Amino acid sequence: MIKVLLADDQRLVRAGFRLMLEGEPDLAVVGEAGDGEEAVRLARAGAPDVVLMDVRMPGLDGIQATRQIVADPGLEGVRVVILTTFDMDEYVYGALRAGASGFLLKDTEPMELIHAVRVAARGDALIAPAITRRLIAEFAGRVTRPAPELTGLTEREREVLGLVASGQSNEEIADRLVLSPATVKTHVSRILAKLGARDRAQLVVAAYESGLVTPRWIHRDG
Repeated sequence: MIKVLLADDQRLVRAGFRLMLEGEPDLAVVGEAGDGEEAVRLARAGAPDVVLMDVRMPGLDGIQATRQIVADPGLEGVRVVILTTFDMDEYVYGALRAGASGFLLKDTEPMELIHAVRVAARGDALIAPAITRRLIAEFAGRVTRPAPELTGLTEREREVLGLVASGQSNEEIADRLVLSPATVKTHVSRILAKLGARDRAQLVVAAYESGLVTPRWIHRDG
């Protein structure tokens, strides 16, 4: 059973998500939070598998709450998926840097939301939708911080990292590079370890911040 915590300041939104998720036999909503502070408290109390986190909430917002959850050693297995009504919300990029595993628009189709929860729960990141790539491409260049060091990656690992950043799955990367999915998975695991990244979403951010991937590259391949 995948345990889900809902964090949104609108009760009707939470009720809608609960209705969608609890119609699935493998999903259970274990708590609802109306702000970021409550989300962090409930996450620590119940250690959900996935937190669906709104960005804009009163008091502690979704970015700060995500940062606190990700930084808590006791919540290492918790994955945060950001929810927003804005498809170009600059706060989402900050949330990805804080450790979120991806984001969705609130008008996402029910089956896409359910799929996102399952993807996040198994430790992957929801980075495939084009809107995610566009948002990261838009805001990555505005962030001032030292670029991630990629010199420790092999040429093949850099190639795989670039394809991960374009939103391709392991199966798609395997087809493109004529490798087995298991081999691609091994490459991704090694890249995560070498870069000290939590999941694929952070690999996307690292690829942009290092200059390995550019918005033009994404528009060509995405």
